[in-house]
Amino acid sequence: MTDTTVIRTEAAPAPAHVFSQGLRKGNMLQVSGQGPMDPETNTYVAEGDVYAQTMRTLENVRAILEAGAASVEDVLMFRVYLTEQSLFPRMNEAYGDFMQEHVPGGALPCRTTVFVGLPHPEMLVEIDALAVV
Repeated sequence: MTDTTVIRTEAAPAPAHVFSQGLRKGNMLQVSGQGPMDPETNTYVAEGDVYAQTMRTLENVRAILEAGAASVEDVLMFRVYLTEQSLFPRMNEAYGDFMQEHVPGGALPCRTTVFVGLPHPEMLVEIDALAVV
């Protein structure tokens, strides 16, 4: 049986419901979906600005990865959830800027993007990640 470790960090928002920020089993690390919440103020940021919300969301994901002894370069797959298809170009721009900074080796993670309803009206984007460490 594989050991399971719950990942918890103050550098990302506390989970609002009955789930973990991240969970590590063996060398696999799953990060729960993160949104554009500032972990210090527990408020959503950049209302209406998907670029800024994407960057904040990815920083929250990165904080949980690092708390689980991983990095963005260890991510196999990001799943991006957007509220509207029209937001895709600016989200993609932010995502690309973030990857350029945090994946210097150039082996970009896989990604899926879907268009959905999200749990809070302030949220334009939610992102989760699966890493191997």
